[in-house]
Amino acid sequence: MGGSESALTSSQGENLDDEITTVSERTEVGDPILEKLKSLKITAPILTSAPGESSLTDILVRKPSSSSTSGTVNPNVLLELFSMYRDWQEQKASKISKRQEEIENKIEVADALAVKLLQRFNYSASAMKTTSHHLSEVHALQVELGELKGRLTEVISNCDALCKRIAAEGPETLQSSIAPITVASTDPKNHPV
Repeated sequence: MGGSESALTSSQGENLDDEITTVSERTEVGDPILEKLKSLKITAPILTSAPGESSLTDILVRKPSSSSTSGTVNPNVLLELFSMYRDWQEQKASKISKRQEEIENKIEVADALAVKLLQRFNYSASAMKTTSHHLSEVHALQVELGELKGRLTEVISNCDALCKRIAAEGPETLQSSIAPITVASTDPKNHPV
């Protein structure tokens, strides 16, 4: 089992002395990473050089031998490749700059719209605050107007009673000049506030 095991053994039947025997087993399985490292082998080098070239600089700056032209590149082909690469880079750069100008224009338009929207929002918020303030005062005005209507109705009824009293009991000179007051309907449906 890989660990230590204990077993209770009795000696030869009649002897009842107890003994503990310890058995330890050692596993032979090694570390898998260490096994992989042991299995690595050295391969042949990728860069091969002539016997006279001993460093990377010698390999990179070596001049081709006059007898072998298979490893050399035609300078005209190389020039054409570089010019094609330069043209491609210029096209990419012009596309990127054009795209950048378009994005900058869109950002400017978005900024201008944001400023206008902010102004309109501020104006709307100010108008809503003013309207809310006026509407909060309407209830107080309605209460005050109701009280004034009640007082006016009381005054008109007092005047009407006074006029009737003068017409009935007053001097004759006043009786002919006083006409009874006709009170208009005080129904709030007929007179909106």
